[in-house]
Amino acid sequence: MEPMNANEFLGRETIGKLMIKFAVPCVISLLVAALYNIVDQIFIANADYLGSYGNAANTVVFPLTVVALAISVMIGDGCCAFVSLSLGAGENENAHRCVGNAIVLSIMSSFMLTAVYLAFQDQIITAFGGTLNKETFVLSKEYFFWITVGMPFFMFGQAMNPIIRSDGSPRYAMFSTLAGAILNIILDPIFIFSCKWGMTGAAVATVIGQIATALFAIGYLFKMKAVKLRKSSFRLRLALMRKFIPLGICSLLSQISLVASMAAVNNMIYKFGALDIVFGKPEYAQIPMAVVGIVMKFFQIVISIVIGIAAGCIPIVGYNIGAGLKDRAKGIFSRLLLTETCIGFAALFVVEFLPRQLIVVFGAGNESVYYTEFGIRSFRIYLCMIVFACINKSTFIYLQSLGNALISTLLSMIREVVFGVSFPLILPMFFGLDGVLYSMPVSDALTFLFSLIVIAYTFKKTLSKNDIADQIIK
Repeated sequence: MEPMNANEFLGRETIGKLMIKFAVPCVISLLVAALYNIVDQIFIANADYLGSYGNAANTVVFPLTVVALAISVMIGDGCCAFVSLSLGAGENENAHRCVGNAIVLSIMSSFMLTAVYLAFQDQIITAFGGTLNKETFVLSKEYFFWITVGMPFFMFGQAMNPIIRSDGSPRYAMFSTLAGAILNIILDPIFIFSCKWGMTGAAVATVIGQIATALFAIGYLFKMKAVKLRKSSFRLRLALMRKFIPLGICSLLSQISLVASMAAVNNMIYKFGALDIVFGKPEYAQIPMAVVGIVMKFFQIVISIVIGIAAGCIPIVGYNIGAGLKDRAKGIFSRLLLTETCIGFAALFVVEFLPRQLIVVFGAGNESVYYTEFGIRSFRIYLCMIVFACINKSTFIYLQSLGNALISTLLSMIREVVFGVSFPLILPMFFGLDGVLYSMPVSDALTFLFSLIVIAYTFKKTLSKNDIADQIIK
């Protein structure tokens, strides 16, 4: 018989214990996922035959992996939120059908994206600044091909991760991602330094790790606890998809709009770097793109922690809202905001006082002094408002867990599309290459003003309603 109360502890356990149980594994899972690309870049940067050219190529390809991640988290997070709400309301039938539909959608979308990438690889690489110079283009194409080949495994593993958490197994979700990342870390130096496979070696190591994660996810699907899959679970239901996909739209937009922002940033670096006294010289042309890519990777580490804590709370919040326990949902929001603020200040300390140490990790010893100087300036300017970025992101995700997909999506659109694309295009016209760096803090500070309004509204209005779950599930 199907267990009706497998997740009942989500409505009884203390909030602090639940946040630790669910958020810590989620943070580790996302950090590990982020480390796939970051570890590649560290090893690439320290390989003297790749250096800043390889780093620039990695920066070019990185946004394209984010597109795949965006589609995956839309499916996975949307399913996670809907399943949690359904289990909290006792709607187990909706839960197993949602998981089955999510599995089918993740597989279909991964093969479609892979086909598009392979068919238009030259055009895509060009659009993200890959034509900076001949060396960067060749290395970008090499890395891009193998990463694309592994895309179905990557997308499936990432989509299943939040679904596994919604089933009450955050540790297994963490373990599956961790196993793949450890494999990648072991293989990277072997392929890059020992075998001298270059960008191909970095990409193949990543793909092998992603395959391992996908296999662990498949294994879990046969032993789910709160949700039991049947053959009927895998029949696509349009009405059901209309309910759970909107709950993941915020996750999609927060990632996909980041790609639009990266495209704007990369192209402005390409344009205004060529006008710079130093970086206009051919031997230094790739440095700004390589360095900004490194800064973005550090930001990704911080924001992975932030998203991990907030996303880890999705099953907890969803269950309690579904069960009508609104006071517990308020308590989670308060602790979430405090935690994310502390993380933001810790990151701010690192980028303002230890930027030199950060840039050294990414191969500064093999590069010119211009590489180090631009790296220090980039860390200090680009991430000076990182505290606001942390609060903004956690607010977006919390609203998503409440089922407020529209507000969450609008906030994300304002930050990533309206501000994230327009400021990188506008500010360089007045401040040159530094204008690209100013675009990030300006966007985060302005978005924070909107977040404050939404936070106040959420406490006053949304969490006082008892019919949130009914509006979504029914």
